[in-house]
Amino acid sequence: MNLNRLSGKPIALNSFIGTYECKADVKGRLMIPAVLKKQLSAALQDGFVLKRAVFQSCLELYPMSEWNTLMAKVNKLNRFKKKNNDFIRRFTAGVKVVEVDNAGRLLIPKDLIGFSGIKKEVVLASAVNIIEIWDKEKYEQAIDDAASDFADLAEEVMGQEDDDNGVS
Repeated sequence: MNLNRLSGKPIALNSFIGTYECKADVKGRLMIPAVLKKQLSAALQDGFVLKRAVFQSCLELYPMSEWNTLMAKVNKLNRFKKKNNDFIRRFTAGVKVVEVDNAGRLLIPKDLIGFSGIKKEVVLASAVNIIEIWDKEKYEQAIDDAASDFADLAEEVMGQEDDDNGVS
C-alpha cells in the first residue's frame, strides 16, 4: 500500500490529473492526448468501460480495475429489492467495453454520442479515478452553472475533513 509521506494515509494509485481538449471525428473517434494517455498507460492493456454519467449529460470512462471494484459493490445489492434492481438496470444502461486503439484513439459508440450530445469539440476531464468525456459547450456550461455555488459546496463537502488534523 502506498502511503502519503506527510499524513501516513493511503493514497489512490489511479488518480488522474488534468482537463484536456480534443476533437471527435465523424465516426466518433477521439485521440487521447499524450499526457492523459501516459496517465492511463497502466490500464491500456485491460481496457475500459464507458457509460452514461448518473448526474450529468456526459460519459464516464472507467479503467477496468476501477469498474471491477465498483461492480463488486453493486453485486452486493439485494436484487430482490425493486429499488436495487431498478438502480442496477439504470446504472448499467448503455455500458460498453472499449479500448484505445494502436493509434491512441477511443471510439465512442453512437448511442453514447447521442446521450452525451458530443459533437466535434470534446473535453476529457479527470474526476479522481475516472475520466469524464464531455461535449465542450456542455462542459463549459456545467462549470459556469456550478461556479456560484462552489464555495458553499466546498465548505459542506470538504469542510468536514478538518476533524482529521485537529483543526475545527
